[in-house]
Amino acid sequence: MEPTPAGRRFAVVVLTAMNLLNYVDRYVPSSVKLLFQRDLGLNDAQTSLPLTAFVVVYMLASPVFGTLADRFPRRALIAAGVALWSLATGGAALATGFWSLLAARALVGVGEAAYATIAPSLISDLYPPERRNRILTIFYVAIPVGAALGFGLGGLIGGAAGWRAAFLACGLPGLVVAAMAFAIRDPGRGAFDKGPAARAIGWPEATRLLARNRQYVIAVAGYTAVTFAAGGMADWLAAYLGRHRDMDVAEAGSLVGIVTVCGGLGGTAVGGWLADRLRDRTRQPYLATSALSMLLATVFAVLTFTVSGKASIAVCLFFAQFFLWFYNGPINAIIANSVSSNLVARAFALSILAIHLLGDAISPPIIGAISDATGSLALAVSIVPVTMLVGALVWAWGWRRLPEEPSAVSH
Repeated sequence: MEPTPAGRRFAVVVLTAMNLLNYVDRYVPSSVKLLFQRDLGLNDAQTSLPLTAFVVVYMLASPVFGTLADRFPRRALIAAGVALWSLATGGAALATGFWSLLAARALVGVGEAAYATIAPSLISDLYPPERRNRILTIFYVAIPVGAALGFGLGGLIGGAAGWRAAFLACGLPGLVVAAMAFAIRDPGRGAFDKGPAARAIGWPEATRLLARNRQYVIAVAGYTAVTFAAGGMADWLAAYLGRHRDMDVAEAGSLVGIVTVCGGLGGTAVGGWLADRLRDRTRQPYLATSALSMLLATVFAVLTFTVSGKASIAVCLFFAQFFLWFYNGPINAIIANSVSSNLVARAFALSILAIHLLGDAISPPIIGAISDATGSLALAVSIVPVTMLVGALVWAWGWRRLPEEPSAVSH
C-alpha cells in the first residue's frame, strides 16, 4: 500500500532519528579518547584504530547490504542494523584492552552499514527527484547534531562517570528506534522513475555503470577528500585542544560538541536551501554550492588550528563547521538523482566504500602516526585543511566542466 503523506513524514522522522544516533555512537570514542587511552595503556596510533576498525568494517559491509536490500525487506534490515550497532556501542564499555575495544567498534560498523546503505534509497523512493535535496538535507542535519551530542555527552558523562558509562549511555537508546523501523511503510522501488520499471542488475554491471557516470564520480571523489579531512578533525580535535590549548576532557568535548551542532546544523540547512535557490542561476548548482563552501571551510579550518584563546577557537571552529556541512544534502542528492532506482542502494554502498576506504578509515591513524613520529600533534593535524581544499577543487572542476545537472535517470 502506498504510504500516506503522514506515513512519509513518519518514515523521515524515524530514519533521521536513527541517523542522529548513528553519529552519536560514532564519535563517543573520540570524546573520551584520553580517558580510555590512559586506562588501557594505548599510544596515539592505537587510540585511533578502533575508529579505523569501525570504518573498515563499515565500508566492507556496505556493498553486502547493497545487495541484500534487493532481496530482503528494507525496514527489517535497517532495524537489525540499528539494534546491532547500539548493542556493540554499549558493549565497548566491557573492553579490557586494545583488542576487545577494537572488536566492539568493528561490530558497530556492521550495524551502521545496514542502515547507511539502505536508508537513503528508501527516502529516494518516498519522494520525487526535485524534493530529494530538501528531504535529504533534513535527514543529514542529524549528522552534525549527532556528532555534537557524541562529543558533548561523551565528554560530560566520561568526565563525571568514566568512559565506560559514556559508551553505555550513548549506545543503548538505539534499541528503541530500531523497533520503530517496523512501523515504516516501504513504498517499493522506482515509484518516481521515468519509463518502464528498471531491471535488477548485479554488482559487475552496476560498478561499470557508476564508473562511467561522471556526475557520480566527481561527487564521490570530492566527498572522499572531504571525508578524509572531517574524519581526522573529528577524531583528533578534542585531543588537540587538550594538549595544545590546555583544555580538560569535559571542556574540550563540550566546546567541540556545542560548536559542531550549531555550525553543522546551520550549515547543513543553509547549504541545502542555497543549492535549491541556485538551480536557475548556475550550472551544476549542487556542486557549485559544495565547492565554494568548502573553500571557505578550508580557510577557517586553518585558523582553528592556529589561533589561541578559547573564544577565538570557538568562532573559527564554528565557521569551519558551518561551511564544511553545506555539501551534505546537495552531494547526497546528486548520488540519488544521477542513477535510477535499481542503482540507488548500490550507488550509496559504493560511495560509502570509497569515502571511507580513502577517507576517514585512514586519516585518524595517519594523523596519530605522524604525531608519534614527530612528537607534534599540531603538525599532524595540518593535513586536515589540505584535504578540504582538494575536495573543494574537485567539486569546482565538476561545477565548471560537467553538463547541466540531471534529474533521476534510467538505464
